Amino acid sequence: MANIKSAIKRIKTTLRNAERNSSVKSEVKTKVKKAKAATGPQATVDFRSAQKALAKAVSKGVLPKRQAARRTSRLAKRLVKTKA
Repeated sequence: MANIKSAIKRIKTTLRNAERNSSVKSEVKTKVKKAKAATGPQATVDFRSAQKALAKAVSKGVLPKRQAARRTSRLAKRLVKTKA
């Protein structure tokens, strides 16, 4: 454990942020998984939900912008394939 006061505070902050980030990542993973498994009209709803979760994760700084764009693109391709 750190002895310096600012280091102790920084450790607390880091732990708090890590917990928050992991919950956001978990939510994204769940929604993407649902979107991948969905079929029919529910697929579009789940895709939008996953897209929203990815955008939110980017705005919070949890995911890189390009990674979210790539995942969204791949989900969109998958959605088009399931509709055809």
